[in-house]
Amino acid sequence: MMKDLIKPIAVLAVAAALVGGARFGLAGTAAANAEAEQNEMMSVLLPGGAAFVPEEYDGEDENITAVYKGDTGYVVETLTDGYAGGIRLLVGVDNEGTVTGVVVRALTETFGLGHEALTDTAFLSQFLGTAGEAAVGEDVDALTGATVTSKAIAKGVNSAAAFVTGADVSSGATEWGG
Repeated sequence: MMKDLIKPIAVLAVAAALVGGARFGLAGTAAANAEAEQNEMMSVLLPGGAAFVPEEYDGEDENITAVYKGDTGYVVETLTDGYAGGIRLLVGVDNEGTVTGVVVRALTETFGLGHEALTDTAFLSQFLGTAGEAAVGEDVDALTGATVTSKAIAKGVNSAAAFVTGADVSSGATEWGG
């Protein structure tokens, strides 16, 4: 009975070793692909930005998680609290403080409501051309049934623009609700 189990166990051990080796060998490729994807996305968010260099951010705006400097401005990564969890954005802001692009990178909002922020280009395009003053209900129409999500996105966009313009983060520019 024990002899009958040796062959299948050996086959499983070899298969596990092969899968583990492949995963280890491809880890560098996956990281390089993710970096290339992010650089390409940043180039779209900030036209003419060329090479993006990460900058250390130690400011007081807790919404900002990372900053990347380009030739024509910055791409700022933000994380704000939505209805069901964090909403991670990449926001392109030119050197004059004008929003040039917005993309939602991750969210866990309600499917069919706040989750629509991932693909609703009409909603996201409302932020283009703003300069850190977008307020939901005044300057920006909220996603239907997702006011909290809409306000969280406005908060992230406003924080990114305020970083570039040097606006006081304690002002209304980054307060809840935009």
